[in-house]
Amino acid sequence: MSISLTHIQEQLRPELDALNDIIVTTLTSGSELTNAIVTSYLKSKGKMLRPIVTLLSAKFFGGINEKALQGAAALEMLHNASLIHDDVIDEAKERRGLPTINSVWSNHVAVLVGDFFVTGALRCGVNTGDGRILSALADMGRDLSLGEIDQVDIARNHNIDEATYMDIIRAKTASLFECCAVVGGYANDAPQTAIDELRRYARLLGICFQIKDDTFDYYHDPIIGKPTGNDLREGKVTLPLIYALQREDMPERDEMLALVAKNEPTSEDIDRLIDYAKRAGGIDYAYQTMERLRDEANGIIMPYSPDETIEQFREIFDYVIERRL
Repeated sequence: MSISLTHIQEQLRPELDALNDIIVTTLTSGSELTNAIVTSYLKSKGKMLRPIVTLLSAKFFGGINEKALQGAAALEMLHNASLIHDDVIDEAKERRGLPTINSVWSNHVAVLVGDFFVTGALRCGVNTGDGRILSALADMGRDLSLGEIDQVDIARNHNIDEATYMDIIRAKTASLFECCAVVGGYANDAPQTAIDELRRYARLLGICFQIKDDTFDYYHDPIIGKPTGNDLREGKVTLPLIYALQREDMPERDEMLALVAKNEPTSEDIDRLIDYAKRAGGIDYAYQTMERLRDEANGIIMPYSPDETIEQFREIFDYVIERRL
């Protein structure tokens, strides 16, 4: 069964339109170049999964209000700022099938535009009038940055296990999803214990999102626009290969460990590692892990009375596992 976010997006259409208006207004400036770049970039926005999680969190805790909309806009702009900066770091030419800002204008301009998105997020954070939301945004930005730095450090040392991998993706990806849940709760002055429960759910969702993202590295898909083996070229060993390298019963294991330890693996090395990860069951293990995370997440929301929002949260988790980009 193909899972889509379309009907959830349609159910939230008025709120998402209001949120997009906030983003456009916040990012409009007196600079013609900046306006042209921002307008072009926003045309290629993705599924807006993080704002949707924020709005559903607000809905779950009482209702989608102006504070939730401003917080969701801040989160979406921070997320996009990180993507713009990632494209510079990765020297990416395309994202979502369209040219990146850095490929069209230059790395210099792209970094500055990413910074501009950050300032927009700060303005929306201030507009919430809630210091707790500002604090949550700051903590999330800190976690995200440290997670990325830790990943670079570990990649240099070629030393990673599953526990370390989970710690990294919790910081660099799941922290943003956690913040979505928290912002929706604070926007409605929900009890902290209830916010913490939904935050746990969002953490599992974010971890699952990154695991699925990492599986894309093992297959060529022009829709994704990410070269096969790109993570491995950067020294990033992700869950499918981590699992495969633990298989002592695989005769090539020691040889594969030696390839991972190389500072500059060749294209042939990358191809062999990808093939090995698949043959050793790494992709299957990644999907098993995602399904386990989904079961754990469903256990968190199970005590709550079934309603539209609970079902939407379940559908989002299914979408994250089945998505193609």
